[in-house]
Amino acid sequence: MLCSLLGVFVVRMNLSSLGFAMSHAAFAGAALGLMVTVLDPLWMAILFAVGTAAILGPLAEASRMKEDAIVGAIFPLMMALGLIFISLTPSAGIGSGALSLLWGSILGITMNDVIKLAVLASVMLVAIGGFYKEFLAILLDRKLAAASGINARLYTYLILFLTALTVALSLRLTGGLLIYTLMILPASAAYQLLYDVKKVLILAPLLGMFAAMGGFLLSLGADLPIGSSIALTATALFLVSMIFSPKRRRRAR
Repeated sequence: MLCSLLGVFVVRMNLSSLGFAMSHAAFAGAALGLMVTVLDPLWMAILFAVGTAAILGPLAEASRMKEDAIVGAIFPLMMALGLIFISLTPSAGIGSGALSLLWGSILGITMNDVIKLAVLASVMLVAIGGFYKEFLAILLDRKLAAASGINARLYTYLILFLTALTVALSLRLTGGLLIYTLMILPASAAYQLLYDVKKVLILAPLLGMFAAMGGFLLSLGADLPIGSSIALTATALFLVSMIFSPKRRRRAR
């Protein structure tokens, strides 16, 4: 639900590569935590992801480039660091804790992780509910929102930080390589089916939860990795949404 809800903002604001970069930043941080055993992999994942969010906006403004371009530069750096840290991890190998960061595992989730995700979900719902008009204005047009007196930069940064936290806390479930699918595909499917952004904000999390549950059942039935199964289910949802999309039929006419 968290990933898909944030995906509505990421897709609409043309930050589709953001989830990809954030997931690899969290992956690099967690890998560093595994390499240096005195560090907590979860907190290192959060630190790297939030750090990426913190520098993304200022870098884009300083270089006068779009966020997507900056994200494209950050992604290979984080991927390289993650692989370097894994290669230096004593337990590196197939089935090790290091490689589980790549693919994720439902068995790695603890009750503490569930509580943290529940708290973050509550914070996000309160933030979106409390600043709904401002977020909606940013989704429609950031420049127009800024011209009307809304602090577009502040709310954009808030989206970046919420995305970073969500990616870091979801790393154990879906893995660093596959969390991108839960952030982009359900939201993209919702945009295919609906015109109203308000309805998209409701449908996208529902599709995300459906994809997660469907992937979990597929993983149990076919003995496949949970992250890969969720990715397959989310992709199937997106393809179905394209087939039945009223926007596609309208363009065809």
